[in-house]
Amino acid sequence: MTASPEPEAQQHRALTPGAAAFTFGLTGLWSGLSIAIKIGLEDAPPLRIGWFRFVAGAVTVLIWALWVKADLAVRRKELLVLAAIGALFCLELGTMNIGLSKTSASHGSVLLSSFPVWVAVFAHFQIQGDRLNARKVTGILIAYSGIVVIFVQGLSLSRDLLVGDGLMLASSLVLAQHQVFSARVARDIHIAKIIMARFAAGAAVFVIASTLTEHGPWLWTASLGLSIFYQGVVIAGFGFIANLWLLKRYFPSQVAVISLTGPVLSVLLAWALLHEEPTALLWAGAALITLGALLVQLTRRGALRRA
Repeated sequence: MTASPEPEAQQHRALTPGAAAFTFGLTGLWSGLSIAIKIGLEDAPPLRIGWFRFVAGAVTVLIWALWVKADLAVRRKELLVLAAIGALFCLELGTMNIGLSKTSASHGSVLLSSFPVWVAVFAHFQIQGDRLNARKVTGILIAYSGIVVIFVQGLSLSRDLLVGDGLMLASSLVLAQHQVFSARVARDIHIAKIIMARFAAGAAVFVIASTLTEHGPWLWTASLGLSIFYQGVVIAGFGFIANLWLLKRYFPSQVAVISLTGPVLSVLLAWALLHEEPTALLWAGAALITLGALLVQLTRRGALRRA
């Protein structure tokens, strides 16, 4: 029997100040993901890095699942949902890793951080009570103008950079739908099962794709090991668990839109660690995206929403 909309409305609620602060902390960790991938790409190809990350993440999540005694048994009615999650995850990570091999870490980070723009749109149609209004739409349009600015810069620099930017934007779209879909199914399926389904599908697809297409040499180095640890343990492990915990309890658009404050930190990290000096257009795009995020998140009185 189909559930009525009321229970879902009770499940998802506005962010509390504590939950908002926790989300900001996660945003800081996620801001370093593109940097870690870019560092890893110096020693290994993108699809190989992808399945290395899945294995490290799967081990981390499995340890956590055993610790909390999570139910990992997959039931027949869950197979299609978990398969859809796995497919979205493969598409998201494939476009991300390949995109970052063609564009800069700063461009990639800013464009990927735009995914809450699409989350707010998708959640309007898929999450009960998480609706667009005039203020949200205005913030989304401002943030989207920042995306356009980033693409204008890519167009002026090189075609390869523009292709990479396009793949990163595609990854942000898939990530947005992935977030909203996960928020819906996390009410009925333990988050450990959702995350393990991502890794199982990702490892299977990426191992095969890497074996068939990536024939060049690669080198295991300390920097590659640290890159995989950050991607797998910190982000794919702790980051995914914490993010799904938030999505299960709070409005996805509010959880996601805080991540839009991450682009500025991503640009600074790329500048400091990879020596990618930001241009005026990149700063303008990051500023517009951040401004749009804050406008969506703030109430009419200018304070963060409280439960």
